[in-house]
Order: sequence, then C-alpha cells, then structure tokens
Amino acid sequence: MSGPVHLTGEPLALDLVNTHPSVGDLLTGPDELRAWLLLEADRSPEAREFAAAELTDAALEAVRGVRAHTAHALDRVRRGERPPSGALDALTRAQGAAPAVRELHWNGTTVTATRRRTGPTVAQLTAWLAEAAADLLTDPSVATVRQCAAEDCVLLFLPAHPRRRWCSAARCGNRVRVARHYRRHRSA
Repeated sequence: MSGPVHLTGEPLALDLVNTHPSVGDLLTGPDELRAWLLLEADRSPEAREFAAAELTDAALEAVRGVRAHTAHALDRVRRGERPPSGALDALTRAQGAAPAVRELHWNGTTVTATRRRTGPTVAQLTAWLAEAAADLLTDPSVATVRQCAAEDCVLLFLPAHPRRRWCSAARCGNRVRVARHYRRHRSA
C-alpha cells in the first residue's frame, strides 16, 4: 500500500472512525476534512453543505473529538460491553449543541419536511456526526461490526455478508491473498 487511503461506503460513523487508521491520521487539516466530506457527499447532502462551508482548525479538532468518542464507545458496544459514559455524554452534548428541527412546508399538494440544524457551522457539523454515531451505536447490527482481518489494518466495517473478512477485498484482501500465494510458492 502506498499510504493511508479513505475507506468509505460504510455507515457514516464507521467512515469517520476509519479516518484514523493504524498509521497516521487522514484528517490532518481543514483541507483534508473537506476532502473527506466530499467523499461522503454522494451519500449525504449534508456532507456537501459542510464541505462548502469555511472549515477551520477548530472544526477539525471538534470533528476529531467526535471521532475519538465514537471510537471509544464503538469499541465497547460492538463487543457487547458497556461504553464509557464520558463518550456517550460527549456525543449527546455534541448533538444538543445544534439540534435538528423538521421544518414543515406545504408544496401545493402535500406536506413536506426539511431537516434543519440551528447554531454555528462547527456545532452543526459535529451534531450531524454525533447523530450518525448515535444511530450506529443504537442499531442492533453494531454487534456485527468487525475489524479487518489483515494483520496491519485496524479499519472497521459492517459486513453485508457473514464471510466478509477484509475492509476492502481490493485492498487488504488482495494483499493477504498475494502474500499467502507467495509463501506457498516460496517454500515449495
């Protein structure tokens, strides 16, 4: 592998936790945070809105805080253990800093609801991420979250198939298969 690469396509909270792989940190500055949000934008209009906003070092630190609390809680919850109360409290506070309201409108034929957050952009961003963490932590499928089986990978994923072993078959799966093939043929 040439270096850490974003793994996206998992639930948003897992994608966030996976921005801190075993080596380095993929969120090293506001520009990297923006790049990650743009990767998430295909699945979430909020991500595109936040990527277009002014992202500061304070926003980066706040996102890293949500990531750390999510990772600590997830580490325990996925094993069926009680999560640290400090992590849960921090995620709850982050959500409360920019509450979401469903604004109701009449479009001429039916009532529509648009979800809006109040507060500064940083609070809205961290509330959105903390809400994604809350969704994952309260989902019964959290017990099936796995760590990649590759020896040097710590990325997490929610397997769609019970036999899935790697965060990415094209990345870690292929490296493991190539190494296994090399060992077999080298010792022969």
